[in-house]
Amino acid sequence: MNFKIDNLQYCNWSREIFQINKQAGLDAIHVTIVYHEDFDELKTVLKNWEKYFSENSDLIFHGKSFKDIEKAKTENKTAVFFGFQNCSPIEDDIELVEKVYDLGCRFMQLTYNNQSLLATGCYEAIDSGVTNFGKEVIKVMNRLGLVIDMSHSAEKSTIDAIEISEKPIAITHANPLFWHSAKRNKSNELLKILSENKGMLGLSLYPHHLKDGTDCSLESFCEMTAKTAEIMGVEKIGIGSDLCLNQPDTIVEWMRNGTWTKSKNYGEGSKNKPGFPKQPDWFLDARGFENLEVGFKKVGFTESEVNGILGNNWYNFYKEMNQ
Repeated sequence: MNFKIDNLQYCNWSREIFQINKQAGLDAIHVTIVYHEDFDELKTVLKNWEKYFSENSDLIFHGKSFKDIEKAKTENKTAVFFGFQNCSPIEDDIELVEKVYDLGCRFMQLTYNNQSLLATGCYEAIDSGVTNFGKEVIKVMNRLGLVIDMSHSAEKSTIDAIEISEKPIAITHANPLFWHSAKRNKSNELLKILSENKGMLGLSLYPHHLKDGTDCSLESFCEMTAKTAEIMGVEKIGIGSDLCLNQPDTIVEWMRNGTWTKSKNYGEGSKNKPGFPKQPDWFLDARGFENLEVGFKKVGFTESEVNGILGNNWYNFYKEMNQ
């Protein structure tokens, strides 16, 4: 059985988008439900998702384990897995880690772009690594099967997390630094360490992470994927598109600035590139998975390898996290 999984989306959710994901054949998506919200604000977000699930039960349901990916395939629906792009909902209370897991969260970044109580983000000048609190949180996350996501974290913090964690971690949405020098993209050394420790990389389709941005070609993206496979093995690569469909530009400022600053100069080159960038024309939404399939085959991936990148590798990762 082959699966299609997009392991990061942050859209302005609507029935139309759920239909697009289904048209794309996606059996599962990992969605960001928190950037900077605290625990009480998280509970409000979850109420909104209860409504989405209720009103679109023919298209989506809440995914909590790899078995739900199998269920989605069988029922022709999309399993929706919850994740946080920051650790803000656990505040400074380690007891909240288990509570957010019980509420259905399955991925949590230790940092967004800045220093958190757990680790250092990629926009900080000094990367001090995973903190004492971070080490304790990782232990609890491992026990629960809550995936450690280091997509926005700085290099030392990411390597620390890989080495501290007893379970594989994920970088759900980033690209290799050799291809494009975005602060969020990852070095060859880090990718090798990630792979050696059975971690997963989700390749991003967000234009600020792409060589030539919106004008990035499908061929360039697929050639980059082939070179990344040489570094870390094709079985450790998937897609984490970072799609932000139909989001107003005010949301990108919320993502970058949160509640901690009144400036507008932080993150992803936002001073010179306000608002959301336009997607490449070959990946306007999740239906671009079809173009990726064609492009990957053109650069020499086998059918089995293509199926792995488009979903089976993430499925195997989810399965291992439940063991």
